[in-house]
Amino acid sequence: MTKLTLGSYPYLLGFDQLERLVERTAKSGNDGYPPFNIEQTSDHSFRITLAVAGFAEEDLTITVEDSQLNVRGAQQDADDDRVFLHRGIAARQFQKSFVLAEGVEVGAASMENGLLHVDLTRSVPETVVQTIQINKPRGA
Repeated sequence: MTKLTLGSYPYLLGFDQLERLVERTAKSGNDGYPPFNIEQTSDHSFRITLAVAGFAEEDLTITVEDSQLNVRGAQQDADDDRVFLHRGIAARQFQKSFVLAEGVEVGAASMENGLLHVDLTRSVPETVVQTIQINKPRGA
């Protein structure tokens, strides 16, 4: 059986990048840590909220690279001599990646009660109608 790709459909021109984007997202290795929510805050805006209890603002890095939002967390090693009888609060490093569609921009980020909020907005593309003139062949 032949695998159908977006390039196999003659009316979907230029969508090969979308297929690569889906493959990249599937390979991003995102596990379930830290847990997160994505909510729609208006018709053209979203908020990603990550549960980052135990992380300080200095421990978190938010970057956008090649249409991908990356949130990384790495806690500084404490120099105290604490002895844990039980350690149930995760303190491991993480990287969470979100692929952004064209026109989606990252706005502000804020921390509140152990939750990291990242606001996104999507610009509404303007409808453009273009008329293409048909040229006569040379020498006709």
